[in-house]
Amino acid sequence: MRYIHSQEQLTIPEGVKVHIKTRVVTVEGPRGKLTKNLGHIAVSFSHPEANIINIELHHGARKNVAALRTVRTLINNLIIGVTKGFKYKMRYVYAHFPINVNLDQSKETGLWNVEIRNFLGEKIIRNVTMQPGVDVEASKNVKDQLELTGNSLENVSQSAADIQQVCRVRNKDIRKFLDGLYVSERGNIVEASG
Repeated sequence: MRYIHSQEQLTIPEGVKVHIKTRVVTVEGPRGKLTKNLGHIAVSFSHPEANIINIELHHGARKNVAALRTVRTLINNLIIGVTKGFKYKMRYVYAHFPINVNLDQSKETGLWNVEIRNFLGEKIIRNVTMQPGVDVEASKNVKDQLELTGNSLENVSQSAADIQQVCRVRNKDIRKFLDGLYVSERGNIVEASG
C-alpha cells in the first residue's frame, strides 16, 4: 500500500538558522555550524513559515514514510547540537588492574587521541582517535570518568562507541570479566535551567 501524501513538521527555535539546498541541511546556531547530507532519502522540504519546516513525501511505501520521522529527528539533533551540544560521560570499570587513560591532542589534525593502558593487565596499548569536533577530558571531581563533548550527536556517540569497542574482553567469560569503559550518562553541555 502506498500513502498518497505524508508529512512531518519541525519547528525551528529562536537564534537558529536552517538552510536546505539539494537535500543538504546546514544548521547554524550559537555553538557553531553543522551540515548533514540527506541526498540518499527521497523527501522534499518546504518552508511555509519563517520558523517551520515541512518534510513531505508523495506516494511513499511504508518504509519511505518511516524515513520521514528519521529525517525530522536528524535535523532536530543538528538543532540541539548547535544550541545545547552533546555530552557523554564514560566510566572505567575494573576489578583488579586499574585502567590508565592518557589524552593528547594531535598537532597537525587537531583531533584528540585516547590511549588506554593496563586494560586487564595487558601490555598492549589501545589507541582511539576521536571524530572531528569531539573534545575529551577527564572529569575533575569524579575519579575514573571521561567526558566527551561536541556539537554533532553522531560524532560524539561514535567516539564513545569506539572507546567502548576497543576495550572488549576476549577469550574470557564476559559475565565475570565486566572490565571496560562504558557510557554512564548522556546529556547536553548546556544544562537545562529550572
